[in-house]
Amino acid sequence: MKIWLQQRLHILIGLASILIIIQLLDTLTGGSLSNLGIIPRYAQGLIGIPLSPFLHGSWGHLLSNLPALLVLSALLMAHSIRYYVLASLFIIVVEGTLVWLFGRTAIHVGASGWIFGLWGLLLANAYFLRRGKDLFFAILVFIYYGGIALGLLPLQEDISTEGHIFGAIAGLTFSWLTKKWSMTNPQR
Repeated sequence: MKIWLQQRLHILIGLASILIIIQLLDTLTGGSLSNLGIIPRYAQGLIGIPLSPFLHGSWGHLLSNLPALLVLSALLMAHSIRYYVLASLFIIVVEGTLVWLFGRTAIHVGASGWIFGLWGLLLANAYFLRRGKDLFFAILVFIYYGGIALGLLPLQEDISTEGHIFGAIAGLTFSWLTKKWSMTNPQR
């Protein structure tokens, strides 16, 4: 059990460290790294699909995203580290691609699309996977993070609502695909 917890703590500490170091580098370069975010429908904006979740517009932006990212990541890692990594990669790529295809013209940065993806996945797992652990996590997520659903509404011009919506869609889709995969591969 101790190794199980240690591995997950190391991943969470590593993730937080990477995000903080990238923000420090962005600050030291006058915000130039933020230009590597997703720029919809421009070829140079494609690099932002894998990079944008690790880039933030300010320290405040990073610090508002970091706690939710770490808590939701920890909950999802209770399944397995492999499941968390696959889900995160799927969410980042699908959300980023949809923002690149359909987002408004702006530079989209931040982990909030990833956060909304993890949020949607944890909620959807209760429905699609129907396991006690998933129901418990969904209740926790709903109680503590239910308010982030307001982020799906376009209330502020400087927030990528598209990223939030597409992240949630990616998380729901990954949960549904997990259900379909487990039905076709019952030995799992």
